[in-house]
Amino acid sequence: MVMRGIILAGGAGTRLHPITSAMSKQLLPVYDKPMIYYPLGTLMLAGITEILVIVAPDQLESFERLLGDGSSFGIHITYLAQPEPRGLPDAFIIGEEFIGNQPCALILGDNLFYGAGVGESLRLVASDLEGAKVFCQHVMDPQRFGVVEIDAAGHPVSIQEKPPHPRSNLAVTGLYFFDSQVSKLAKELMPSSRGELEITDLLLRYMGRNQLKVQELERGTVWLDTGTFESLAAASEFVRVVQKNQNFLIGCPEEIAWRMGYISDLQFRDLAKKHSKSPYGEYLISLSGGG
Repeated sequence: MVMRGIILAGGAGTRLHPITSAMSKQLLPVYDKPMIYYPLGTLMLAGITEILVIVAPDQLESFERLLGDGSSFGIHITYLAQPEPRGLPDAFIIGEEFIGNQPCALILGDNLFYGAGVGESLRLVASDLEGAKVFCQHVMDPQRFGVVEIDAAGHPVSIQEKPPHPRSNLAVTGLYFFDSQVSKLAKELMPSSRGELEITDLLLRYMGRNQLKVQELERGTVWLDTGTFESLAAASEFVRVVQKNQNFLIGCPEEIAWRMGYISDLQFRDLAKKHSKSPYGEYLISLSGGG
């Protein structure tokens, strides 16, 4: 089974107005790269090369101009529009034909994951998935997130969406893995009081079938949601500091494609030359051995 990947990059980004009044939130810079590069890189590290990007109708052209059809990264990218925000499970309804009979990973377009071994962990999930799997992390403010409660054996016993009195501080991150039944189950959901389909309700469907697994992100793994001014600034500073101190780029699809074997040395050098007049390109050129 070949896992498909979806990046949900729709929505109006109202929490970031006025800077998102004329452009998608996921095209904003997180330090030296467009925000969408980070979730794209995460899927690529998971070994996923068939990717659907779901965007607002008026932003299709901008995303296509930035990413193209993915061939420069050795992958295949397609695009579909989400006419209006209807909740995360709507991605599986919009992308039903794209998913087909394959398992699928969904990552939110404003989420950033970083840490040693992240790629390997995700590849293991992608290669052997039954039901659904979510990744969680301990947070100080669980009221802002979907919260999962687990028993002593690590099995989920409850999931709550932004609860005023959380039963745990384990937040569900914006990265989800589902089997091929996800579109069918998503279409059976009813909108919540917010008028949207809730990812928590979809996860509860899987939990009710004893098909939901929860995995905590390993200690030292960073998960950032860049949907507010504060978190956007914090993510940019995080990327800047790590890249400066460790002398490599985070969320660089060109490098990921090369190291994963999606493109050849020659293709990588050609990509590097396209950005040669920027520090980003200089880094790629230094890796490629070009001058």
